[in-house]
Amino acid sequence: MSERTRAHVFVSGRVQGVSFRATTRDTAREHGVEGWVRNLDDGRVEAVFEGTEEDVEALVTFCHEGSPAARVEDVEVTHEEPRGESGFRVRW
Repeated sequence: MSERTRAHVFVSGRVQGVSFRATTRDTAREHGVEGWVRNLDDGRVEAVFEGTEEDVEALVTFCHEGSPAARVEDVEVTHEEPRGESGFRVRW
């Protein structure tokens, strides 16, 4: 079993109003990744992913493409100590 890890991600580009959060939530649930995703006032999307290294990296890779209508310009990733996220949700 892989060790648990956490990634804190900021995604910029055309990532709001294009189902980015819902697609991220669905992808996270498919991979068994816990955490959250939300829109920021500056037009970016912020997300936290916790799970195995392999599954968290799959979500980080997903963020470089996003939902079909998204146009991702940049993804900033910081790896942090896990904090015990439970489930995956869209924050408002």
